[in-house]
Amino acid sequence: MLSLSPSCSVWPSLRRGAWSVSRAGNAQRPTRRRTFATVAEDAFRIPLIDFSKYRNAASVAEKEQTAQDIVRGFTDVGFIYLNNHGIPEEIVQGAFQKSAEFFQLPIDKKSELAWRDPRANRGFVQVGRERVTQSADAEEIKQLREKAPDYKESMEIGRDWDTTYKNYWPQETDAPGFRRTMLDFFQTCHELHVLVMRSIALGLRLDESFFDDKIHEQYHNLRLLSYPPIKRQLLSGEGQARAGAHSDYGTLTLLFQDSVGGLEVQNPRTGQFQPATPIPGTIVINAGDLLARWSNDVLRSTLHRVVAPPLKAISDTEGITPARQSIAFFCNPNQGAEISCLPTCLVPGSKPKYPPVTTEEYIVGRLKATYV
Repeated sequence: MLSLSPSCSVWPSLRRGAWSVSRAGNAQRPTRRRTFATVAEDAFRIPLIDFSKYRNAASVAEKEQTAQDIVRGFTDVGFIYLNNHGIPEEIVQGAFQKSAEFFQLPIDKKSELAWRDPRANRGFVQVGRERVTQSADAEEIKQLREKAPDYKESMEIGRDWDTTYKNYWPQETDAPGFRRTMLDFFQTCHELHVLVMRSIALGLRLDESFFDDKIHEQYHNLRLLSYPPIKRQLLSGEGQARAGAHSDYGTLTLLFQDSVGGLEVQNPRTGQFQPATPIPGTIVINAGDLLARWSNDVLRSTLHRVVAPPLKAISDTEGITPARQSIAFFCNPNQGAEISCLPTCLVPGSKPKYPPVTTEEYIVGRLKATYV
């Protein structure tokens, strides 16, 4: 593990991508500076990270190189593609298969499992009930939802041993193997989350295990998503998208995409949205709001959205989109964890950008405004 003195600080310079590392109390020693290349505006891309180099590293020094690449990706873009992540393809495809079987159930069966409470954040969400946005104003979101709802349905699953909030499961006869598959997949995703957070800790010049006791409660959310086929007419309204522009709330999101695509990421420098084209075998990972707050915005929580893929003509004047599936694992810190500026992400003598907040306070507040 990499251990540094608490007096070591890391902070971004005025130009995103340039970082400084200095050690306080050593006036005779020059500042050691490490600069990350900034992605050019005309060459915006999500970096592809080979995570086997971290998982199979023989030393901390070997891990550090991949850790720096990951942090650079979150600093410059807010997104990375993770390759050789350690989750077998058959496990991912098994989760997709059970997800598809669930959404094929009759609407009355799914509605029995309806989402009810933002504190629980569990259950089935039908098409049009959610409107993701950056706004935190409930009335504004209500108006957006009425004008341009998100054309998707989802199933939200949390930790199954929670003593306060329970998951809503379909009957085994209705969805054989669904519960077991999703619980196993939840655990698999949590284990990858731990590894990626360890790499981020190294990249931020923290001890590799810094986040371990701050994420071990598995206060996460596994979201199964189904985007049904939609006619052109339904997508032509102002502000309409399959999922509106938004950032995610927690530390990281692990996104498993099918081949249809539709995810777009906002270029932080131009404001334009650009496709995050599916790459077989990879996981798209983005930093969330709480990780951005933790890092004092050293790591970006980037806006993204889901738009309709190319239409298939069904008449001279009408087209229809193909169905799309995805699975998102929203990784969060512990429910009561205090999110305050990390010691290595603050310029000496300056103040943090954000006041401390707990995970529950932040996430529940955002969810309350998002749903009907």
